[in-house]
Amino acid sequence: MTQTTLLKADELGRIELVRDGDRTVIRRDIAAARWWARLFAWRAARREARALRKLDGLDGVPALLGWNGHELLRSYIAGAPMQQSQPRDRAYYRDALRLLAALHRRGIVHNDLAKEPNWLVRDDGRPALVDFQIAWTRGRRGPLFRLLAREDLRHLLKHKRTYCPEALSARQRAILQTPAAHSRFWRATFKPVYKLVARRIFGYWDNEGKGRVRD
Repeated sequence: MTQTTLLKADELGRIELVRDGDRTVIRRDIAAARWWARLFAWRAARREARALRKLDGLDGVPALLGWNGHELLRSYIAGAPMQQSQPRDRAYYRDALRLLAALHRRGIVHNDLAKEPNWLVRDDGRPALVDFQIAWTRGRRGPLFRLLAREDLRHLLKHKRTYCPEALSARQRAILQTPAAHSRFWRATFKPVYKLVARRIFGYWDNEGKGRVRD
């Protein structure tokens, strides 16, 4: 018997937890997106599918199970989002750094690691990453790639500073104090507009990241 639990529904579609016997998957339904957001939702899902294909077999990242242009299926990773689990173990951040390095070695930058819900604390305490809708997937490791990868790292260190500040090294503190130029520009110019749109239209609130469930 198939059981479906709605995790999130907004202008970009629906995300559901689907249990069918012993099999549990996450389903992203693009067809449920608002008409005006459907193209963006499709592009975001396509990008996530491309990223997950390139990360196939990497522990700590969902496996892509299917993408047909309307529906994306990925494996379920048991755990809780960072803002709920609030990991304070040094080992979590050591493993998170290794996971991030593995991501970058495959030519993928996540680009959305400031959001705590995109970091999971698995049932065994190890980290996992989800939501690759705006990931860098080109694979080329040029100057822009390195710049974005450094921002991935800086966002992880910000979470470490929140929950395990005593474990920060001197080098990590220096990275935190020197955000990239594009990050400073973003915060000074477009971020206020982005936050207004995200909150008023999509119902996203800072680290909460869940969105509102619409009718």
